[in-house]
Amino acid sequence: MIENSTNPIKSKIQKPKVIAVVGPTASGKSAYAVELAKQVNGEVISADSRLVYKGFNITCAKPTEEEMQGIPHYMMDIVTPDVDYSAGLYSKQAKDYIYDILGRGKVPIIVGGTGLYFRLLLESYVMPEVKPNNEFREKLRSLPVEDLYKKLCELDAESASTIDANDKKKIIRALEILKFTGRPLSEVRGIKSEKEFDIHWIGRNYPREELYQRINERVDIMVEHGMVEETQGLLQRYGRVQNLVCTIGYQEIISYLDGVLSFNEAIERLKQNTRRYAKRQLTWFRRNPDIQWNCYPEPLRK
Repeated sequence: MIENSTNPIKSKIQKPKVIAVVGPTASGKSAYAVELAKQVNGEVISADSRLVYKGFNITCAKPTEEEMQGIPHYMMDIVTPDVDYSAGLYSKQAKDYIYDILGRGKVPIIVGGTGLYFRLLLESYVMPEVKPNNEFREKLRSLPVEDLYKKLCELDAESASTIDANDKKKIIRALEILKFTGRPLSEVRGIKSEKEFDIHWIGRNYPREELYQRINERVDIMVEHGMVEETQGLLQRYGRVQNLVCTIGYQEIISYLDGVLSFNEAIERLKQNTRRYAKRQLTWFRRNPDIQWNCYPEPLRK
């Protein structure tokens, strides 16, 4: 039984049934999705923009085989970190998995914290078709990320509020779309007339102080499990690719390895940046009135 909700499998609307489990980082989404999958004969599709990358394991809290408990998981370890994987491509591939799961008589459970992935996959939004302009991108890459983010805030404050101020890749993409469409990203995203799926939205969260404590503790566990060594290995294998240096966790450890921050300073900054990221995630998901929130996650009772 899903807490405070109706049965997600039953609906008067004859559309494919999908369950979405959303929320901030460290809110227990992955564990909840596994327990839910056991109850409803489901399989899990990740909606996390970092988990698509091979090798982004400890630092991005990718579920281990033990944590998956035999439940099939999809849309993880899709590409190497040097590949520029897009949200549009995610939507197409994840949708194929949805229909594959449905075709086998099971329930697709999409779980993660990347709001844009959910928006494109389940909320019938479409991304503007703006091809990458390498010359424009190279020009912006030479500028400080602080200047780029300030510019984005001036031109498209709504989109800026959902992007990490240190995520140069996403900031540049938003500026690129604005330049070549003449409109901010927050405006050019269109909505289809009809949604494709019958979605049951579940929001996982904790009271703020408890959530922040969980984030802090998880970072400490990541350090114990080899976050620094993982970062070193990725740097040796792929170099300073954008997907690595712009990811929370790796970027702070890289600053430590470069001697810019002490180890303790890097860990404290990581905890702070993760807490800020969780806040942005909540801001995004709370715009969806269909999400049924449970602020006190507990394992589902069988």
